[in-house]
Amino acid sequence: MTPADLSRTVLHTVRRAVEADELCAVVPATAGVRVPPRPGCGDYATNIALRLAKDSGRPALDVAELLRRRLVREPGIARVEIAGPGFLNITLDGPHGGRIVREALARTAGSEPLTLRPPDALVQRLGADAARWSLLCPPGLDRDLLLVQRESNPLFRVRYAHSRCRALLRNAHDLGFGPQVPEAAEIYDDEDAPLLAALADHPRIAAARDPERLARALERLADTVLRWQTTCTPLPRGDEKPSVVHRARLALAEATGTVLADGLHQLGITAPAHL
Repeated sequence: MTPADLSRTVLHTVRRAVEADELCAVVPATAGVRVPPRPGCGDYATNIALRLAKDSGRPALDVAELLRRRLVREPGIARVEIAGPGFLNITLDGPHGGRIVREALARTAGSEPLTLRPPDALVQRLGADAARWSLLCPPGLDRDLLLVQRESNPLFRVRYAHSRCRALLRNAHDLGFGPQVPEAAEIYDDEDAPLLAALADHPRIAAARDPERLARALERLADTVLRWQTTCTPLPRGDEKPSVVHRARLALAEATGTVLADGLHQLGITAPAHL
């Protein structure tokens, strides 16, 4: 289930509650689902109960419990928990993490590139890669920023995230082990969930063939994997021996690097293994 699918499911749940006279409120246009900022809070969270509470005149926790009971019966949803003043934390009964990684690894840089033709003057000023990316930048962004290797440069973050994934593979090879996609038992945990969710949603975005949308998705994926690497390094520490978890997370890093490289290729931009 993608975020768009989940948003539709949440709205459908609200609509059914309204039609059953369980809730007196106007069904909003969007549900507003997002990946929780902290691990262990489900795959996605929504504040829709808080928004509906204002309209219905009921306590947000009451609205949240009403929606929770309905949502948990929906296909593809494993559990729904109420957090804080009325947030709904939703855990999906989605595909096995190993399957997500395996499908991401199957992506190659063979996708047909999108047509991005920056002016010659812009190519001379920024170089071919940065010039193409500049065509996809939000209005007002200083294009000269794309020449600077720092976190404020979105192209640098995407390429740096790709190079970090490749570096993890090289370092693991030096330690004598490699990636291994988990087969049966679920190895990945809540800390891996945001990155798995981003990988699972990427094929739908790439299939849309929308360059700007693809660029924003690559930025989100890069930011997600860079956060993930600070807490979930696939490399053993000290005298620790490589375990099945290390190998599974190394496969997750390899899959992410593959998707980042494929996305950059679609935009006609190189994905260097070293930065």
